[in-house]
Amino acid sequence: MRFNPLRVLLVTLLAGVLLGIVTIASLGHLAHAGLFNRFANFVTGRATTIDTSSPSVVEKIRQLSRLESVVYSLDKIVEGERKSAYIPDFLVGDKLILVAHGDVIAGVDLQQLKPADVSVNGDAVHVHLPAAQVFTTRIDNGQTKVYSRITGLLVNPDINLESQVRQAAEQQMTQAALDDGILSKASTNARAAVTALLYGLGFHKVDVE
Repeated sequence: MRFNPLRVLLVTLLAGVLLGIVTIASLGHLAHAGLFNRFANFVTGRATTIDTSSPSVVEKIRQLSRLESVVYSLDKIVEGERKSAYIPDFLVGDKLILVAHGDVIAGVDLQQLKPADVSVNGDAVHVHLPAAQVFTTRIDNGQTKVYSRITGLLVNPDINLESQVRQAAEQQMTQAALDDGILSKASTNARAAVTALLYGLGFHKVDVE
């Protein structure tokens, strides 16, 4: 049989195409099975490590610092007055009615977390959070106003009365938020936030209380 270079070339090209298809299919199967990544990591020396030691977990949770997990917006009408036991109010009295608006912010101070509060066992972690607390109660000056002020004929308005009424409004807002369970809501929200953080760190079993 006479040697035909063109025929040999076509057969070689066809064999190369078939080999390429088989190779691509094999690599696709390996990649789908995760074997390709394992082989690449073995050859290159790559490895994924997550530090889940107790000190590391404590530090990462502490980075959340003062976790403000709930905010209450409240309105209060507060009355304050100065009066005499002997002289009528229209002469020496001083009465102020304040319509106050403010926010009560509560959460968990994660800086108080201690190493003993975190227990790590493999891919499981247990965390005991500090107690929730009210961080601050603040009056919104832009939405707070004096509704009325009545001062006796013989006296000037007491310059300290409004500030004292504002303090009373803050105290009443704080108490109203506490009565409505703000600390319980703050604890629940803080647990959810820390739980999400720990799952993100690679733990498979997370218990936060």
